[in-house]
Amino acid sequence: MSNRSIIYSLICCFGLVACSTERGSNNSRSDVQDAPYILVLGTIQDAGSPHIGCDKICCSDIPDKACRKVSSLAIVDPQSNHYWILDATPDFPAQNRMARNELSEGGLVPTGIFLTHAHIGHYTGLMYLGREAKGSQNVPVYAMPRMDSFLRSNGPWSQLVDLNNIELKRLKADSAVQLTPDIRVTPFLVPHRDEYSETVGFRIEGPNKSALFIPDINKWTSWERSINDEVHQVDLAFIDATFYSEGELPGRSMSEIPHPFVVETRQLFEHEPDSIKNRIQFIHLNHSNPLLYNDSVQNELKQAGYRMAKSGGRYPL
Repeated sequence: MSNRSIIYSLICCFGLVACSTERGSNNSRSDVQDAPYILVLGTIQDAGSPHIGCDKICCSDIPDKACRKVSSLAIVDPQSNHYWILDATPDFPAQNRMARNELSEGGLVPTGIFLTHAHIGHYTGLMYLGREAKGSQNVPVYAMPRMDSFLRSNGPWSQLVDLNNIELKRLKADSAVQLTPDIRVTPFLVPHRDEYSETVGFRIEGPNKSALFIPDINKWTSWERSINDEVHQVDLAFIDATFYSEGELPGRSMSEIPHPFVVETRQLFEHEPDSIKNRIQFIHLNHSNPLLYNDSVQNELKQAGYRMAKSGGRYPL
């Protein structure tokens, strides 16, 4: 085992500690004790890391995936003892526990779940609410119209609806959902591979700060909005970093999966001040992304003023 693997093993043996002690914006736990905040539950692309069938260094040198869970956020409100989860991933049981452990009281499942779209890393965790698992009752699941119809019309998801394990609530683009008097979530449409549903990002607003969550999108140039303008309007932006650059997947045309490369996003923000660059938290990294395993690439990104989202990171709202 390499020295890197040994170190990673030691970190992941204490995964709950290592993954739950990051702080957003240098805030201590006491700073967010009574105020709502975003909790990062995972940062990896849908299929996880290590990736199935991959024996390259990006996956073979990882003895444990304790700190590598699929991309998801939680909104945690200590005052009301409620939490909401954005995207129900294949890692949903561990991520749900991670979120509920933030609160002294509250339910065993989220007060609500918001779905971005119908790709495997973003909704399949709903299965754990069904009769073979939690057997939950009427957990609110917020989904756009096509996503709503997809869940109602296709098993096993339709069984969750029929047995009242979940209660579907239709979202409308650019129409806010008020979670508490101080917290609201607004979906907005983004271009993506919409085989089964439309795709949305979310704007999250708290009493003091706001954030974007865009884990999946096609190239920024295919969006009718300007990502620069959108980042200027919030305090944090958790945005798509699936791939770092062209050629990351040898033998496969990356035009089939046209995510914005990290290097492309950096070019768009090249002339922005560090105060704007610092708002970006790259998330939804594919297992092949060198930001996951190449220290020099990680350091260069940080020196350029950008950040990678970290599991367990807390960001006050």
